[in-house]
Amino acid sequence: MTAPYRVVAVSGSLHEPSKTTALVRAIAEAVAQRAEVEVEVIELTEIGPSLAGALRRDQLPADVEEKLQAIEASDLLIVGSPVYRASFTGLFKHLFDFVGQYELVGKPVLLAATGGGERHALIIEHQLRPLFAFFQALTLPLGVYASDTDFDGYTIASDVLRSRIDLATDRALPLVGYAASRPIDTVLVS
Repeated sequence: MTAPYRVVAVSGSLHEPSKTTALVRAIAEAVAQRAEVEVEVIELTEIGPSLAGALRRDQLPADVEEKLQAIEASDLLIVGSPVYRASFTGLFKHLFDFVGQYELVGKPVLLAATGGGERHALIIEHQLRPLFAFFQALTLPLGVYASDTDFDGYTIASDVLRSRIDLATDRALPLVGYAASRPIDTVLVS
């Protein structure tokens, strides 16, 4: 028997309750229905105040350092942010500023975002995908975008969104299995 996949889901929302957090949790739950996983959800609402004043990783408290180590050690990273001024939240970016430059090389990353309407859906392609390309991560081809109309309050109410989550998960898992099984020393850093 193989060890369960380590799945880390990061919500870049600055509010609780949050549609973004509901979305990343739903994606993580869809993965857990299909594979043996250990899931950790990291919410910026919890760690944000500790991040805000730090300029270097060694200035972060131990609990935030543990979150960064979880991100770096994950087999699958699920990241989501609300659209804020045409991009992800600044604190979301600040969190990933502390992640080691080569710690996500080849790591599968499932991208997700929420926004007020469909016109914000390109955040996945124009903001999130380039950020994780910098890390040389394996951004999965199918991201999940949800607009306000996909929710009833903070609960997913759209069958179309549920179908997108299922499709993204189904397409992601073979790549997660491949990435998790490869030897660490085969990762090329250039």
